[in-house]
Formats: sequence, C-alpha cells, structure tokens
Amino acid sequence: MRPKSGLPKRKPIKSSPVFEFGLKDHPDADFSVVREQPSLSVASFFCGCGGLDLGFLGGFSHLNQHYPPLPFTIEHAIDNDEKAIQTYRLNLQADAQCRDLTQVDKNNLKTCDVLTGGFPCQDFSSSGYKTGLGSERSNLYRQMVDYLTAKKPKVFVAENVKHLARMQNGAVLKKIVGDFAGCGYSVKAWTIFCPDYGLPQSRTRLFIVGVRNDIDGFPVYPPPSHVMFPVSIDQAIDDLKPIKDEQVANQSQYFVATRATSGGGQGDHTNRRGKVAYAIRANAKARIQFHYELDRRLTVRECARLRGFPDEFIFPFSAGANMMQIGNAVPPIIGHALAGAVGGFLLEAGRGKHRPQAEGRETVIDSRYIDECCT
Repeated sequence: MRPKSGLPKRKPIKSSPVFEFGLKDHPDADFSVVREQPSLSVASFFCGCGGLDLGFLGGFSHLNQHYPPLPFTIEHAIDNDEKAIQTYRLNLQADAQCRDLTQVDKNNLKTCDVLTGGFPCQDFSSSGYKTGLGSERSNLYRQMVDYLTAKKPKVFVAENVKHLARMQNGAVLKKIVGDFAGCGYSVKAWTIFCPDYGLPQSRTRLFIVGVRNDIDGFPVYPPPSHVMFPVSIDQAIDDLKPIKDEQVANQSQYFVATRATSGGGQGDHTNRRGKVAYAIRANAKARIQFHYELDRRLTVRECARLRGFPDEFIFPFSAGANMMQIGNAVPPIIGHALAGAVGGFLLEAGRGKHRPQAEGRETVIDSRYIDECCT
C-alpha cells in the first residue's frame, strides 16, 4: 500500500556508487583509490520508519555535518507497522513492505550482501517487560536467523537495547549470539554510546555483528568522533525555539504541550542546557521529555533532530504516532557509522584485502555477562 494521497511529497534520498571517506574516519581502510563501486545490497528486517536504512544509504546532513552517500541499495525493507512503512516510503522512496515477517518465506527473498534488523526490544528493555526469551515477540530475532540460513548474506547487523547483555546473567544474549553463529558466522557484540558519534542524546545501543565464516577478518569498530566534545541539547535545537512558518519545513510538526501529570510510571525528564538530552522513548505518554528552557515538552521535530534525523525527513502522522516511530528508530547517524565500517570491510574483502580481527571495545560487552566472541 502506497502512502495516502494527502501525505506531502519530498525529494527522494538515494544511494550513490560514490564511496568516499577520509582515512581519519576509517584508519584501517584504504579508500584513497576508490571512487566508484558496485552497490552492496541490503535486506532490512524490522525496518521501522527507516532510520538505520537512511544511515546505510547516506547522502544527508545533520547539524551542519554531511554524511556522504554509501554504496548500499535497499533490496528489501519489511515491517508490520503500516504507519512506519508509509513514513519510510515517503522519505526513502523505496518499495518497503508492510508484512508480518513470520509469514514471509525467506527462500523467496533476494540474496543480499547484508542483512540488517532492529528486532523488537520491549521484552529486553530496562523500561519494558523484561520477559527475556519467554514471549513470542522476543523470539522474532529468529526471523533474521531464518534469512541467514536460507540466503547466507556476507554480513549481518542486528540492533537492540544494551540491557539485553545483562538479562539472566548474559544467558539471553549468549543464546541469541549462539543462534546467529550456528548459521555459519563469526559474531561479535558491540555497544555504541551514541553521544560519542555526535548524537545529542544519552543513549547506548547493542549491535550484534556477524561475518560469514568463509570471509576473512571482521569490520573495525566504528571510531568515535565526539568523545571530547559531545553535542548538547541546546546546541542541537536552540534555533527551533522562535520558529516561524516560513523558516523551516514541516512546520505542522511543531506543537506546544503542557506538562503531563503522569509519566506512565516511568518518570518525566526536564533536559538541561549544556548536557546531552535524555533518551527519547517510543511511548509519547511515558518519560516525557521537557524543554531545557521553555515550559513545554519537546516537539516532534526537536525529537527527530535529537534522534539524528535530517530536518527534511518528514513524519506525517499524529504527534503520538510520530514519536513512536522516532523512539523506535535507530539514529541515522549511528547507522551511517556502522555502515561505513561494514562497507569498508566488504569493499576490501571484494578486492582480496582482509582486515585482521580488531582488538578493543568490540570484543566484549562485559566479561561478567558474555563470552569474548562466538565463532
């Protein structure tokens, strides 16, 4: 189903065969002789509104920083949220599908170079149900396992909450990593503290990355860019306070709201000038984010910017629906950092060059909770 006719149209964000990064961004990769490369195909499961996929495509700007196009093409984008799929189609101009992945025969999908997926996190989140693998929803990661078994992509990237590493003393993550590894992959779990990469929001995410066993080496952990100088909330959104209709696109997405009397049992947050924002949740009625200076909650557009979306990315639905999409999304700028690491690795692998197994943060989450690496 295509977006409703009443939704606004925008210029599509497209991928490009040009793959250029400075050596400072990826010190172990030699991109100096690379100008045009064939596209790397991606199958995106649980794609949501497209945050991770926009990161893989690149070609957007956020807070005056440009994130260059990357050599990826999205072949499949699947999610069961109809509104999120409409937002995806509107912004990425791709044929995303609203489908239940449990009803999709993975053998009928294309064989892609990369599989990505942010499988549902509510059962693993510290603010969620904490049921571990005891529910049908928490086992949806197996839809990615099914694709790995059927199609054997070169690399996969799975995203979830950091609390997954601590559930049942690490047993839940070990089970998930073991299932991925059992498909014939070398697997590592990375934690990413998003402010280290320029996201003006305090958020740590877990990424499970795997490389097919017949491919040597492993992607390098994305080098942080903002460790010493994180972007504060006021640096990110201060210009949005005195907004006028003619000054910015998507003006209808700015709304004023009074303070709620309840935060859904999870506590509201008032942000502080000079600090990164608190983590934005998918529930617009819980853990409400309030402006650091004005007596109102943050707007949809402010939250989108804090989540790493470019200002031209349109969220066309109600404030509640839009906030849910933003809260569930992988920040595009984080996706771009991961895509750069994966793309650089696959580029070198295709040219017969392989990186050694990297040492450092990517090898463990915490030795108390997870083994160093599963192969």
